[in-house]
Amino acid sequence: MKTALAIRHVHFEDLGTLEPMLRQRGCAVRYADCCAEDIGAIDPIAPDLVVVLGGPIGAYEDDLYPFLKDELTLLDHRLRAGRPTIGICLGAQLMARALGARVYPSGIKEIGWSPITLSAAGRNSALQYLEDMPVLHWHGDTFDLPAGAALLASTTLCVNQAFSWGDAALAMQFHLEAAAARLEQWFIGHACEISAARLSVTQLRADTARFAARLEHHARRIFAAWLESVGILNRSE
Repeated sequence: MKTALAIRHVHFEDLGTLEPMLRQRGCAVRYADCCAEDIGAIDPIAPDLVVVLGGPIGAYEDDLYPFLKDELTLLDHRLRAGRPTIGICLGAQLMARALGARVYPSGIKEIGWSPITLSAAGRNSALQYLEDMPVLHWHGDTFDLPAGAALLASTTLCVNQAFSWGDAALAMQFHLEAAAARLEQWFIGHACEISAARLSVTQLRADTARFAARLEHHARRIFAAWLESVGILNRSE
């Protein structure tokens, strides 16, 4: 049985649409919650898949959140070994940093639903279904593209939205995993950030009702294609 480990920073930012797909296709899923579990004690190579999830802290704030050093070490070992790895939002930023790139505040809060534009590499990747499609953004930091990485997607506010590195690493600033049924918890858990950014929960809720079902549909196709390409799921299933 294949195994998937999700490193989680806040409880409501979970695997979303990815989790039922993995479970339904025979993959054992386990969460490692930062602070509640010693991330440094995890074998970085053993899981067939590692997904590093999002969270409202900076990938460069290891002086405030020392467990980030353990995540960076885990990612360094795993990426260098070519083991299948996905990073989402903070997870993508940590992947970029583990690969030697700079992560820093962008000066702009990109929160809400807006489309991404795919690069030529993106149109030839598993992300191909997302061309000009609204996806969920929730970040204020960005990163430089790591050496050797292929840029897959951009927005007007954030050039480096997604990249691949090697054959088995996918990093996305946006929340491809977002599931409409869970986003009400985001609106509560991120209430202070929403207010500080002068955003409307009512508008976020309306946009979620408008766009989330389509994103969920395409996310399942994208995750399946990528997981098949790295051998986590069988192509025949």
